[in-house]
Amino acid sequence: MSHVEKEKKKLLNRLKRMRGQLEAIERAVEEDRECARVLQQATACRGALDGFIAEVIEDHIREHLIDPASSADSPHRAAAEELVEIVHAYLT
Repeated sequence: MSHVEKEKKKLLNRLKRMRGQLEAIERAVEEDRECARVLQQATACRGALDGFIAEVIEDHIREHLIDPASSADSPHRAAAEELVEIVHAYLT
């Protein structure tokens, strides 16, 4: 994943927050918390993972599919940008 090197710190911070969310879910289950509370925490964790996946996909698209030499109005660049928007709409 060398293409995400510049985003590495941001991604690692996101993963640390997700780890904290998972630990909170684990504690809630161990402490027999309400099902609604556990589900709420699990949903938040799923959203965080979806956001992480969206970031990695976006970085991949921008690094490997968009030619830096192409103009801003090229059809290929426009299609890649549209794909980024679709991924974000679906995952975030």
